[in-house]
Amino acid sequence: MPVATISAAELLAPRVMELGPAAKIDTGSAHWRLARDAQDVAWLVLDRAGESANTLSEAVMAELDTLLGKIEAMKPKGLVIRSAKKGGFIAGADIRDFAGVGDAAEVEKRMTRAHAVVDRLAALPMPTLAVVHGHCLGGGLELALACKHRIAIDGASFGFPEVLLGLHPGLGGTFRLPALIDPLEAMTMMLTGKTAHTKRAKALGLIDALVEERHVKNAVAAAMTGKLAEPRGSWKSGVLGFSLTREFAARKMRAEVAKRAPEAHYPAPYRLIDLWEKHSGNAKAMQKAEIKSFAALLTGETAQNLIRVFFLREGLKAQGKGDSGIAHVHVIGAGTMGGDIAAWCAARGLKVTLTDIDTEAIARAIGRAAAFYDKRLYTGIARRDALDRLVADFSGDGAAHADLVIEAVAENADIKRKVYKAIAPRMKAGALLATNTSSIPLEQLRRSVPFPERLFGLHFFNPITRMELVEVVGHGKVADATLARARAFCGAIDRLPAPVKSAPGFLVNRVLTPYLLEALVMQDQGIDKETIDQAAVDFGMPMGPIELADRVGLDICLEVARMLKSSLKTPMPDIPEWLEKMVADGRTGRKAGKGLYEYDETGAAKKKTDALTPHASLSDRLILPLLNACVACLREGIVADEATLDAAVIFGTGFAPFRGGPLHYARSRGVDEVVAQLRRLQEKHGDRFAADAGWAQLGKVS
Repeated sequence: MPVATISAAELLAPRVMELGPAAKIDTGSAHWRLARDAQDVAWLVLDRAGESANTLSEAVMAELDTLLGKIEAMKPKGLVIRSAKKGGFIAGADIRDFAGVGDAAEVEKRMTRAHAVVDRLAALPMPTLAVVHGHCLGGGLELALACKHRIAIDGASFGFPEVLLGLHPGLGGTFRLPALIDPLEAMTMMLTGKTAHTKRAKALGLIDALVEERHVKNAVAAAMTGKLAEPRGSWKSGVLGFSLTREFAARKMRAEVAKRAPEAHYPAPYRLIDLWEKHSGNAKAMQKAEIKSFAALLTGETAQNLIRVFFLREGLKAQGKGDSGIAHVHVIGAGTMGGDIAAWCAARGLKVTLTDIDTEAIARAIGRAAAFYDKRLYTGIARRDALDRLVADFSGDGAAHADLVIEAVAENADIKRKVYKAIAPRMKAGALLATNTSSIPLEQLRRSVPFPERLFGLHFFNPITRMELVEVVGHGKVADATLARARAFCGAIDRLPAPVKSAPGFLVNRVLTPYLLEALVMQDQGIDKETIDQAAVDFGMPMGPIELADRVGLDICLEVARMLKSSLKTPMPDIPEWLEKMVADGRTGRKAGKGLYEYDETGAAKKKTDALTPHASLSDRLILPLLNACVACLREGIVADEATLDAAVIFGTGFAPFRGGPLHYARSRGVDEVVAQLRRLQEKHGDRFAADAGWAQLGKVS
């Protein structure tokens, strides 16, 4: 069947049927469209059927192989590869194909077939060009690298996020990217998973041209006529061709990676460095080794758990779909939390009014926002617009116009109730009122609001710019429509909503407090705080509980601990008297420059821990109370299911992602074994380790 000659605009239409009955594009391709334009250039457009974004499944790759055969037979002047999806080029491999795989040999066979397709693209004798808009990630970038040229529409981003899934690039990226750009920059991209936006990508040599959409036709013509210069690689490739030089660079890379990702927990970056050190410059050898290494990682426990975490995150994202109807947010309280909530919302395109009784606090918050925008927003226009949307509201008039009012004042129920009584009469009809309380049950607050159906909790986590989770807290009188709008609001500002019921501490602080208090008990017993923190880090936590308490704020930790001890029947560690005194003396943690640790501009002053090897029992004393509280929250219905709980604890506390979530870890370790260890700890240390009755719901407990 001949390939139709149509315009590029027609080819990029969302549906093949819109091209008209005379435009027969290919013979049975469900995901690709192939046509030849008037200049005898072949256009191959990916529009994965039934999906909002393009990903590379086995079916997509098989169809690509067939179409490349057609292109070889057509012998056009050149080939252009594009995406018909508005959101971007290709988001990478279809992660669904990765979940649950356990046969490394079978994975090697699948990857070898996929490599053959990409090699076929790379070997085409004509000019080939990837035109990229939006995201170009993972396997999508590897497909683009197989083309002789790449051009980007302004706003495109390029990256290899595989390391975040416990993998490294597996479709040729390990050897094609270092051959194209500075090898050290290439390794940095792959080792960190960070994306390069258009200007950065151009500076690296990753793309040949940066154009606006209306100039794509001219750029295509330039590529087809040889006016785009052939990529030349980097001079560093020659220097790093010497094994001794490469060994030295590899040692430095491993040392940098070790600072954030221990090899025992996250092997992927180390395997990538191994590949580069042993095979750099020998594409065939590196390709063979890449496939074998990728298959071993994919079937390993770390990658499978991180893939699980990926889907947990997708589950929370799905909670945030829909239209919130919120365009104007009014934030009451310009402290660290309130100011940063306001700054984040303005950065995400919302109008924000920020008020506080302390006018200097508002000024400080605006200053922090400006500094944040300078670091995180990519253009001067974006920074200017964000600051324009963030309005210092010294009189509090914004409350009368806002669609959502967020209260972020001190963690004190009486203060919050006074704010509600003052603000509620000023709010417009239908506006929502949210509290950023971290622990106070909403039943204690709703009595001060004449419209409890529109009151809910939005519990953000510090630092807001890094912590994606937001607990969306419901209560017995809140309307379902209110909670739906609240979840959609979180989605609109790129946060992950976790629906939880009102209860002391909600979910995250409920499970975190026993963990933090046990660390203080251990310190009381003479165990060095550095050793305690190291025990948690050895388990896989991003930081230890002592440092985390300082980061959260000892005053906040103390308030939450007091509230939980007075509200829960579950035995908990006693609050040390010295903690009360520290808070009273102003030693509240990192924000005060002194807490359990002393702080300077470099961070916490700690003893060297290089020689520390805390016994696993110390980790159990910290982690098992956290698991026990998770089980209690599930039993009490504070969260709807295990997936939401695991996701919330990972994204709200940093719980070791490579373990797949606290309940997943408990199941993997064995419910009976966890309960038995809790009982042993109870015999030795007291009833605060008593196993919750909810363990029986997870599995048979002997």
